Amino acid sequence: MRGRITKALGGAGIATLLTCSAAFAQQGGLISWQDDLSPLASTDWNYDRAAHLLERAGFGGTPADIDLLASMSPDEAVRSLVYFDPAANSHLQSFDHSGIHDPGLEPFPPSRPATTDLAKETGEALGIKVKPTGNRRLQPVVNKFFYWLRASVLETNRVAYWWANRMVDSNNPLQEKMALFWHGHYAVNETKVRDYRKLLVEIELFHEMGTGNFRDLMVAIAQDPAMLSFLDAGVNVKGAPNENFAREIMELFTMGVGNYSERDIREAARAFTGWNYADLEFVINEDEHDNGVKQFLGRSGNLDGVEVIDIIMEQPVTAEYIAGKIYRFFVREDLSPELQNELGNVFRNSNYEVAPLLETIFLSKDFYSAASVGTHIKSPVELAVSTYVKLGLEDVPGVPDFNSATGALGQTLFRPPTVAGWAGGRSWITPGLLLERGNFARDVLFPDINFIPSDRRNGSREIQSVARRIREGLDITSATQPSSIGEGQVMAESNMLADRDEDFNTRYGSFRGWQMAIERVKPIPRHTARLNLSKMVMDQQLTNTAEVIDYFVARFMRVAPGADARNMLIDFLSNEIGTTNIVEAESYMEDSLRMTLHLLLSQPEYQLS
Repeated sequence: MRGRITKALGGAGIATLLTCSAAFAQQGGLISWQDDLSPLASTDWNYDRAAHLLERAGFGGTPADIDLLASMSPDEAVRSLVYFDPAANSHLQSFDHSGIHDPGLEPFPPSRPATTDLAKETGEALGIKVKPTGNRRLQPVVNKFFYWLRASVLETNRVAYWWANRMVDSNNPLQEKMALFWHGHYAVNETKVRDYRKLLVEIELFHEMGTGNFRDLMVAIAQDPAMLSFLDAGVNVKGAPNENFAREIMELFTMGVGNYSERDIREAARAFTGWNYADLEFVINEDEHDNGVKQFLGRSGNLDGVEVIDIIMEQPVTAEYIAGKIYRFFVREDLSPELQNELGNVFRNSNYEVAPLLETIFLSKDFYSAASVGTHIKSPVELAVSTYVKLGLEDVPGVPDFNSATGALGQTLFRPPTVAGWAGGRSWITPGLLLERGNFARDVLFPDINFIPSDRRNGSREIQSVARRIREGLDITSATQPSSIGEGQVMAESNMLADRDEDFNTRYGSFRGWQMAIERVKPIPRHTARLNLSKMVMDQQLTNTAEVIDYFVARFMRVAPGADARNMLIDFLSNEIGTTNIVEAESYMEDSLRMTLHLLLSQPEYQLS
């Protein structure tokens, strides 16, 4: 079967993916609607357009979910998504912390050398006192340093699962979809922040403010410990301003390239001097803040960071830039200057309230036009979550691993490649990635029996070697020898004696840090998807293989495959169950249904919404 999938996803699959949406989209929306922000008429509202709305404003839905939206007027349907009730999600649980953050870890040093230097100077670091005598006096401190690095990574993986479960089970899907948008817009990476708690606080901020006022969100992000850490606020001080934060606020977060000068960057950096964080709290260090007069975007005064943001909000380009980026995320990449200007006016006239802009977009004829329907390439997270939603799952399976699966497709939550986030669009699609997308579907429907949880092991060859050597009884210095010293080679006697004399052993600290982290971080639940496709089919009272394929297409795909692909799928299922009669095959058809669904979800058209 994998051979058939490979054939389907070859070079022809790429061409199909990039061209098939046009023909299908013309069935779903009128060409004349393109760039028209006037509201869709109630007479134009139907099941397919409700499905398109839920696909883009959320992660798709089951037929029952779509039926509910289709039974409303378009205005009612859009408002139910945009102006959601947070109380509707009372069933969702807060993140369950493992309790891994210990007193003394803050402020966490920037490096291992900085940690050991601090320990040597003060006799303590990370809450661990230096041993008064004995060998490797700093080893407990080094172990603790690596422990927190490892523990934060593992706990961040758990936060990603918690968030993915919210995406799957939320009654307010737009709340999660907007949080995903802002996560890519205000992209921070665990590798640099090195504190899962800060990342969690930022996501909770997106949940709370994601559809609210953009100006208020921008101020909150400028004072957010994760962002302050990621963009080096700690070294932005009076007399030596660091421009990273100020540059990204204008270039990526508000205005876009070309709408400010290098002087504006320098002056804005001065306004943000002294802005920092203490653990999870925003602080302004007044003695590090530049109180001098700044010249910024034509304004002059003793400006601080909030005043700089307010001046940015006064620039017409800001509303157009943000409205355009929101539009490209929810509608389509192709955006004319005229439409972007119109969207900017909507955003600006609503005083930067996000919800009215979303309402305008989702109600517009343009949103349902031929140019918009079925033209969006799903991101890896969208692909995974929408697959679980359409299968009717209420949580994310632990097999396949959500983080590893989306990572193999190019997107891991809390690990964007740059401060600009993910490129998106066609960057998600290559022949290899198309094959991986098919393999993801297969791993959901036919879980890997050899699965090893990624959060319970470490893939580093060096650490695996240290673990094995210690289990074999070697002393620490021998067990942590560089891999360039081959197995069986004799260590020099001076190196053996160093086991007693060195202050610490970095390789052992890395190994021990992983051990300590795995001991304390709670494991991710590793159940597989609880599926019964036979029951799904029989509940629909389907009688033959053609009806099954048509039902699967309608349930899972927003861009229908062509007639040849449909006939191929019908023939495949009929051959697998040995008949076209579903009722006759009820007792044994589960695996055949799963193989057929795998083949369907591997089609190029399934990558589009």
